Amino acid sequence: MDRTRQRERFEAEAVTHLDALLCFALKLTHARADAEDLVSDTILRALDRWQQYQLGTNMRAWLFTILYRLFVSRRRVQAREVQLVDGEYDWSRHRSVEDADAEVRFYDTLVDERITRALDDLPGQYRTAVVLSDLHGLGYDQIARLLGTPTGTVKSRISRGRRTLRQKLAGYAAEMGYIPVTPAA
Repeated sequence: MDRTRQRERFEAEAVTHLDALLCFALKLTHARADAEDLVSDTILRALDRWQQYQLGTNMRAWLFTILYRLFVSRRRVQAREVQLVDGEYDWSRHRSVEDADAEVRFYDTLVDERITRALDDLPGQYRTAVVLSDLHGLGYDQIARLLGTPTGTVKSRISRGRRTLRQKLAGYAAEMGYIPVTPAA
């Protein structure tokens, strides 16, 4: 197959993952503009390095890896740019929850607010692993490559994240009838 045809196949396959990339980016950034920038940069980087991808393998995992690494890189830069005002951290750089992007609120309403809140309250490492596994369907090995951690670490983070969610949401699950209510003795 010639290079032009390979590039066309690559682009066609990459485009099918834009919605999933945006959803993941929204969960990471909590801001539509930042998420869109992250997805754009991900696609640009993927197009720049398209020859490194082997057609027929898991494009979604490859793109998620690029997106996540860009996100982490940006966070490192932002952490170095922490600004102090009169010797204290400048909280004015952050938007309040009420100012959150409408798109983020829309995605969050797809899952009950209590579930979303419990997921958002997880420590970042657990949340990322659980979201990639349970919401985006990536396997342990794919997540391990994406995060640059051993597979065992990924399994542990997912297990601990799920256990924490089960504990936080047990009452909710009983209220909704997902699990039987056990009478108090």
